[in-house]
Amino acid sequence: MACRESLQRYDRDRHRAHGIAATNMEIGYPCNMDRIDAAILKSLAADARAPVSAIATQVGLSQSACTRRIQALEASGHVQGYGARLGHRRLGFRITALVDITLGTQVEEDLARFEAAVAQIDGVVECALVSGGQDYRLKILARDLDDYERLHREHLGRLPGVVTINSSFVLRAIPTRSEAEALFGAGR
Repeated sequence: MACRESLQRYDRDRHRAHGIAATNMEIGYPCNMDRIDAAILKSLAADARAPVSAIATQVGLSQSACTRRIQALEASGHVQGYGARLGHRRLGFRITALVDITLGTQVEEDLARFEAAVAQIDGVVECALVSGGQDYRLKILARDLDDYERLHREHLGRLPGVVTINSSFVLRAIPTRSEAEALFGAGR
């Protein structure tokens, strides 16, 4: 990775010459990433189907250098996969429920049992162990309120160790920055 090291050195020297922070962390790039890696990630996050040639032009690299960087980002776990963002409303899933669940215990075996059961429920698109008054927050997609009520009755109410279930329904999703923009900023 001599190319990457020289680019990082260039970034550090350029910033040092202007009296700006010298390390990647100080200039906002985590780990061994530089501004070009961040730009590649932002480009992939915006359009994972973009040809490497277009990404290379956008970030100022040759196609082969850009391909090597993308492969390195994939191998290092910075890129964990590619997928389509589905229009769940167009697919008939009009209800998004945020469900807070409290368990009776925090014993690791009970948490594992709960998590394994949640993973089997169709419609659950996210499950997070959280801090605060509840133990878990689920994000569930349902076709309508009747469908959500069925999920609640047949699945949520039968989850192991559950003491309370509090459901909230998303009235409107407000577009925010993309994950890449939130991590790397819009202008970097």
